[in-house]
Amino acid sequence: MHGAAHDHAHDHGHAHAHSHEGAVGASLESALAMADAYCRERGEKLTPIRRKVLELLLASGRATKAYSLLDEMRQIHPGSAPPTVYRALDFLLTAGLVHRIESINAFAVCHDLTQCQHGILVVCQQCGNVTELHEPKLRQALVAQIEAAGYRLSGDGIELKGLCAQCQASQANLAGHPGAAAAPEAAAHS
Repeated sequence: MHGAAHDHAHDHGHAHAHSHEGAVGASLESALAMADAYCRERGEKLTPIRRKVLELLLASGRATKAYSLLDEMRQIHPGSAPPTVYRALDFLLTAGLVHRIESINAFAVCHDLTQCQHGILVVCQQCGNVTELHEPKLRQALVAQIEAAGYRLSGDGIELKGLCAQCQASQANLAGHPGAAAAPEAAAHS
C-alpha cells in the first residue's frame, strides 16, 4: 500500500483524511520541489541535509523515529551526527512540513507540505502509520471541551491512538493460526 495513494474521506463537512502512506499524493521529487518552493517563499532554505531528512520521511511513508533517520543518514553520509538530524527536524517542524508524533516519539510528513493545519492525528500503535483528519469544527469542539474542563493544550497536536486496518487484518490472520497470536502479545509487553 505504499506509494502515491492517499486515503480520502469526504462528507458534508468537507472532512479530509490523509494517510501518510504516500505522504503528499505526489511523486517524491515533486513533493520535495513543493517543499523547497514553500521554504523559499518564507525566506528560508531547504538545505541539502534538511531536504534529505524530509526525503527519508517521505520515502518511509510512516512515522519514523529520529534515530532511524540518523541510521539512514549515516548510510548516505557516514559522518552524520545526532545534532545534524535533530536540527533538520527542528527546522522542518517549525516550517510546518512535519509533525512530531508525541505518543510514539517519531516524526511524520504533514499531508500538505504547504498548508499544515494541525488536524487530528490518528496513530497506529503497532506500525506507526499516521492519518490526519481535517475536520476544523470537530477540532474546535474538542478544544472547547478540553478548555471547559479547565485544561490548556500544551501544543497544537491532537493525537488519537489506534490500530490501522492493515494491522487489524494482520492480527485477525494471526488469530487464525494457533500459537501465532502469542508472539505479538509478548512483543507488546517488552
